[in-house]
Amino acid sequence: VAAHYLYSEGSRVWIPDPDEVWKSAEIIKDYKEGDKSLHLKLEDDTVIDLKTNQLPFLRNPDILVGENDLTALSYLHEPAVLHNLKVRFLESNHIYTYCGIVLVAINPYEQLPIYEQDVIYAYSGQNMGDMDPHIFAVAEEAYKQMARDEKNQSIIVSGESGAGKTVSAKYAMRFFASVGGSASETNIEEKVLASSPIMEAIGNAKTTRNDNSSRFGKYIQIGFDKRYHIIGANMRTYLLEKSRVVFQAEDERNYHIFYQLCASASLPEFKDLELTCAEDFFYTSMGGETTIDGVDDAEDFEKTRHAFTLLGVKESHQMSIFKIIASILHLGNLEIHAERDGDSSSISKQDEHLNNFCSLLGVEHSQMEHWLCHRKLVTTAETYIKPMSLQQAVNARNALAKHIYAQLFNWIVEHINKALHTTVKQHSFIGVLDIYGFETFEVNSFEQFCINYANEKLQQQFNSHVFKLEQEEYMKEGIPWTLIDFYDNQPCIDLIEAKLGILDLLDEECKVPKGTDENWAQKLYDRHSSSQHFQKPRMSNTSFIVVHFADKVEYQCDGFLEKNRDTVYEEQINILKASKYQMVADLFHDEKDSVPVTPALKGASSKISVRSAKPSVKAANKEHKKTVGHQFRNSLHLLMETLNATTPHYVRCIKPNDEKLPFKFDPKRAVQQLRACGVLETIRISAAGYPSRWSYHDFFNRYRVLMKKREISKNDKKLVCKTLLENLIKDPDKFQFGRTKIFFRAGQVAYLEKLRADKFRAATIMIQKTVRGWLQRVKYRRMREAAITIQRYTRGHLIGFGVCWLYLLGKGNVRTDIYYLEFITFHIQGISTCSFCKQSCSYHCFLSLGCDLQNKEYKHLNEQLSTLTSAYATEVEKLKKELEQNRQNQGDDNRLVNLQEEIKSLRLELGKAHSERKIIEDTHDKERDLLRKRVSDLEDENILLKQEKEELNNRILCQSEGKKKGLWLHNTWNKLGIKEFFLKLERSRYQNLVKEYSRLEQRYDNLRDEMTIIKIIFGILQRQELESENKKLKNELNELRKAVVDRATQNNSSGDFQEGYSLLLNQLKSANEELEVRKEEVLILRTQIIKAAQQKETGKNMVIERENLVPFLSAPNTEYSLKTEDWGYLNEDGELGLAYQGLKQVARLLEAQLQDQRREHEEEVETLKSQMEALREEMEKQQQAFFQTLQLSPEAQVEFGIQQEITRLTNENLDLKEMQEKLEKNEKKLKKQLKIYMKKVQDFEGNSGLELTRQVTVQRKEKDFQGMLEYHKEDEPLLIRNLITDLKPQTVSATVPCLPAYILYMCIRHADYINDDLKVHSLLTSTINGIKKVLKKHNDDFQMTSFWLANTSRLLHCLKQYSGDTGFMTQNTTKQNEHCLKNFDLTEYRQVLSDLSIQIYQQLFKIAEGMLQPMIVSAMLENESIQSLCGVKPMGYRKRSSSMVDGDNTYSLDAVIRQMNTFHSIMCDQGLDPEIIQQVCKQLFYMINAVTLNNLLLRKDVCSWSTGMQLRYNISQLEEWLRGKNLQQSGAAQIMEPLIQAAQLLQLKKKTSEDAEAICSLCTSLTTQQIVKILNLYTPINEFEERVTVAFIRNIQAHLQERNDSPQLLLDYKYMFPVVFPFNPSSITMDSIHIPASLNLEFVNQV
Repeated sequence: VAAHYLYSEGSRVWIPDPDEVWKSAEIIKDYKEGDKSLHLKLEDDTVIDLKTNQLPFLRNPDILVGENDLTALSYLHEPAVLHNLKVRFLESNHIYTYCGIVLVAINPYEQLPIYEQDVIYAYSGQNMGDMDPHIFAVAEEAYKQMARDEKNQSIIVSGESGAGKTVSAKYAMRFFASVGGSASETNIEEKVLASSPIMEAIGNAKTTRNDNSSRFGKYIQIGFDKRYHIIGANMRTYLLEKSRVVFQAEDERNYHIFYQLCASASLPEFKDLELTCAEDFFYTSMGGETTIDGVDDAEDFEKTRHAFTLLGVKESHQMSIFKIIASILHLGNLEIHAERDGDSSSISKQDEHLNNFCSLLGVEHSQMEHWLCHRKLVTTAETYIKPMSLQQAVNARNALAKHIYAQLFNWIVEHINKALHTTVKQHSFIGVLDIYGFETFEVNSFEQFCINYANEKLQQQFNSHVFKLEQEEYMKEGIPWTLIDFYDNQPCIDLIEAKLGILDLLDEECKVPKGTDENWAQKLYDRHSSSQHFQKPRMSNTSFIVVHFADKVEYQCDGFLEKNRDTVYEEQINILKASKYQMVADLFHDEKDSVPVTPALKGASSKISVRSAKPSVKAANKEHKKTVGHQFRNSLHLLMETLNATTPHYVRCIKPNDEKLPFKFDPKRAVQQLRACGVLETIRISAAGYPSRWSYHDFFNRYRVLMKKREISKNDKKLVCKTLLENLIKDPDKFQFGRTKIFFRAGQVAYLEKLRADKFRAATIMIQKTVRGWLQRVKYRRMREAAITIQRYTRGHLIGFGVCWLYLLGKGNVRTDIYYLEFITFHIQGISTCSFCKQSCSYHCFLSLGCDLQNKEYKHLNEQLSTLTSAYATEVEKLKKELEQNRQNQGDDNRLVNLQEEIKSLRLELGKAHSERKIIEDTHDKERDLLRKRVSDLEDENILLKQEKEELNNRILCQSEGKKKGLWLHNTWNKLGIKEFFLKLERSRYQNLVKEYSRLEQRYDNLRDEMTIIKIIFGILQRQELESENKKLKNELNELRKAVVDRATQNNSSGDFQEGYSLLLNQLKSANEELEVRKEEVLILRTQIIKAAQQKETGKNMVIERENLVPFLSAPNTEYSLKTEDWGYLNEDGELGLAYQGLKQVARLLEAQLQDQRREHEEEVETLKSQMEALREEMEKQQQAFFQTLQLSPEAQVEFGIQQEITRLTNENLDLKEMQEKLEKNEKKLKKQLKIYMKKVQDFEGNSGLELTRQVTVQRKEKDFQGMLEYHKEDEPLLIRNLITDLKPQTVSATVPCLPAYILYMCIRHADYINDDLKVHSLLTSTINGIKKVLKKHNDDFQMTSFWLANTSRLLHCLKQYSGDTGFMTQNTTKQNEHCLKNFDLTEYRQVLSDLSIQIYQQLFKIAEGMLQPMIVSAMLENESIQSLCGVKPMGYRKRSSSMVDGDNTYSLDAVIRQMNTFHSIMCDQGLDPEIIQQVCKQLFYMINAVTLNNLLLRKDVCSWSTGMQLRYNISQLEEWLRGKNLQQSGAAQIMEPLIQAAQLLQLKKKTSEDAEAICSLCTSLTTQQIVKILNLYTPINEFEERVTVAFIRNIQAHLQERNDSPQLLLDYKYMFPVVFPFNPSSITMDSIHIPASLNLEFVNQV
């Protein structure tokens, strides 16, 4: 675009300014090629001429100012970036702004309510760019990319001291801890957050720029498992500022831990530290002020101790840490005296601080006193001990203090890492780097050099990453890639770290025995004077200048060598190593090199071994000790390897002013940091290519006003956009067409915006011109009509005046008449009255001559007129008479017909009126009866409630601690009403208990499954044991048999045989004795039953057994005889076989007994386990109740205690009642059995000799179906499976709604009818468990969940309707009253079903929420329900975020309504109660309201007038849906009131005080914070709209300051209203229900 077009009159530019950096000006004269100056007018109306050696930067259109992303600006340059940040920070109070891939964070120096948990939930799961810029958005982007790309991530937070780096890193870690909480109960995320207060205490200090400045860099890696839960963390630290321990500048402090410890010195456990206030110690009082405004060091110290405890640091170690810190303070107060010779020094042996130092560290007093003032020199020949001068001794003391603190710092970091370490395998990690930004001061030393060296490395990595992303974007879109020249700072890095670079020469000089800072500086001059990044100052030989990427920095060489050596004398370290305290000794043990060399990561699965990059302690031999610079370079290389192997995300923190004032913006300081942190480099790289990118769809919608009608009609939007751009922008290099986007050079979007504004302006002028012309024409017509009217009335008035004048001259005069006619004629001709009077005199004579002739003619005419008049009158009278007769004849006929028709219509109306009256009277009577009944019920209920109220009041008065608490409860109950008061409390508490119960029940199911498996395994093992024992017994028996047979057949001596046989006999006897002991009662009964007959059979069997055994027992010799009488008797009677059979029977009985005992034992174990589980659940409930009670107010605690006592007594009464009922039932059963047995005995005694000689047929009498279903107990699992577990809603869709509930009730009724309490209990328990099982299986199926919610609530209603309770039977018919339960009170089961219904309701809404929530934002805020209303604003880099997936995931409002229709139709088809459907819809509308309003409050791009219009239209469509579904009474429309008011707020005028008052009176459902937030976010879509001024927002805040609103900004979209299940009786009778064959319930019989 030509310069003369851009730099035309009215265009605005930026010009340099020494105070504001950049100042805005307006061109007042068109610029032409060749002009030497540019005529400008400043904002204060000052006119200047600017030389045009270089044209100034153009200013962006106002419509682009205040954008979320700086890359959305058309003109990308420094003043545009600075102005955009200033407008967002000061006018809108937005501290976060995107700049491409960088998040710019400005420190507000004020606590903002934008970091609460609800804000974390709002950003979780959102794409980058969808919401306003925030640190949570960057964290969510990193988390999402880690999960999607399987690659490690890093968040790099940088900025100078006081910019807010530590806070930003802390909030990022808090986000990860919230969204990626640990899956186990280790709460590792709490430990990660607990490390922050510790590291702040030991690593942060107050500086002139920041009250809580981090004086070290840290990189925290948060590890995640495969499910992306936090499993551990690790921390690396960089370059602790050790010099701060011994020196602080004015108005600065040492590390916080020193002041915290001094503030808590009065605690009894710290008496041994011998500490006083911080002002008494040299190391803590050098900066002057020892306190910080608004900071309580003692309170912070408690937080630090708590964090140590949480991380597992023992109390003993904590005390050791505090002793070491106290010893450093005492070391600083040592008084070192110079000796007379000046070359030596000494310390008094009575020095109190030296004694404290040695006692706290457990070291030898004399040795420490000696080596603090002496040093050892080792040569090849011998060792010398040399005294130190005063200054040398002070330096050595300070070096020792720094070394002790650094070692303690490293020890704490190491133990934090141990506490955060995990043994679980790490799948991926997100690193958060909190590192110092580029620094430059008046005096810059070694620390600033290392810091700026690190920033050079980070800036190089940043530039390459930005360049890489630009290249990837171009290649993805198919844009020809041209090399973009960007700043490469590799030469500067080589100057510092390459061979013979600055660090290399510094290390070399440190090795020289007498190396000095001056010699090192001279070597730098000689070596690097030719480098473009190195300069020598003109006026100094002990400093050098490095040209960094951000600025030139002059470094003072003094102290470089000493700080790089970090010299600590070996003798002092050896004394500390010999400490009697183990921890002190461990701090100073020699270590190997602590900087590991790790290869670069490859792939997402690679892991980095992370260890603290701390300077390790080496031996005092300086030749082998690595320098600080060398260690820092190695740790920095490791850090860069880590960052290069991850996907980086950048946060640049900006300090807006040096005074730490809230929301004050200093442009000089801001632009200095923008240059230093790389933000402007990002802008420069973007501007060098194609920074503005538009999708074809957005470009078409925005600039369709520039297109012609025939072009818009084409279907191919790509082609239309190409044609338009080729016509508007002639230079083809200014834009490129990608696959999905159009790429523009810098400034082209501003040019298009100018063309669009011109087109709108021309159209506006045309509309205004046409409307104004129309208005003027209307105005002219009205004026003309008014003038004519005025003229008409004026002329009439004048005519009347003339007539009166002529009348006065003469009456009835011919001359007067003629004169009157002439007067009128003259008046009509416009002649005035005066001129007429003058002319009348000349006519007077002429008129008098013709008067006589006129009189004669007048008389003749009068006579003719009278004759004609009389004739006419006669004719008229005649015609009137004829007309009168005709009318009478026709009127009689018509009147009769009309009267008949009217009579008919009146009769019909009378009949209708009678019928309507009768209907109304009947309706009135019914309503009157119902109202009377309702009034009586309410009066009864009121009486009961009053009684309960009086009882509760009495209990409260007795149990409360004071009269005030009782009075408070009494007044509260009187105000709210006892019923509503209890209902609300019970509902909320009850639903919480239901949630907890479902969780515990799930845990119980898991444990039960585990116990089942254990039982199965245990049973198998038992069976195997028994089988093995059985086999063993059988083997022994066989061996015994074999031994008997063998010995009987052998020809042994009678003595040997008798001895063996006696052994066998003894064994048999012992077995018989055991049998008699264990089964004595069984044998006695057996003996009594068989008696004589059995004895005969037993004798025969004994003879047979004896005959069978004789061949085996007899021997060939005749000497076979037994000396023992028992043996002879046994053998003669043949009882040996009987004993053998008895032994077998004993074995069987013992085995059966063992099985019975095992079974009893298992049952007992199971019972004990169930009791234990119940006790555990009860204990957990009591603990929860106890914790809840502690959090309540005293009044609420009293109330809660009363409720708990009532609940306990109620439960006890129910248990006692249940026990009583069981005893009564058992008594009834026993009495029935006794009667039956007595009758049988009587029948047996009376009819013992009679027999029936004839068969009698018993016929069954057919009975009607009684509404009961009978099934066998063993068929119960089949019933549950067919009716619940395997049932699909489609199976019973064509039947009565809630059919399963009716069938279950009929089964329950039959069990009640037969008085089988076990069957009722079993059926209800199985039903509830079956429903839970189905819901668990189908936990994402809305139809199935709705189906069982309807059936569960219907079963609950049935149990109420047929319970026999008169309160539930008011609407029952006589037939329904016959179907009531007779024997059992199922109140407790009704309670369980009510709990189950609440649980199902919550699951139903959870499913609906998961389906509906992804649609809400797109449908309510983004989709154009009213076409072409919204004009898309330019979007920046974040709208092409890598977190977005390809594809269109937008939803329209029609999709939301279709989904709501689906929900509603399913619930209605399933027979769900209308009241429950209303509650579901109300809850869904609340979610729509909350999600939409939360997004509106966090998105600047949707806060516009057009969005308000779209929003109101969408809400009206939802309200129309409610009316169409007859859901107006649900309260869903009222729930949307905050969103309605937000939409109205976007459309209201926002200028004057009257507008502010109107907004305050209208927006009553929005909080003050929400109103102010929307006004701050309000964004004009077109430049014709005006922004909301800061003064107007302040006016709103002044009007609203009296409101006591909640400080919470966002709504809790997960909040659920307490659900109520009102009683809804059914009109269906049980006997009218038909059971379809598809249910497969053939085994169920109708009764």
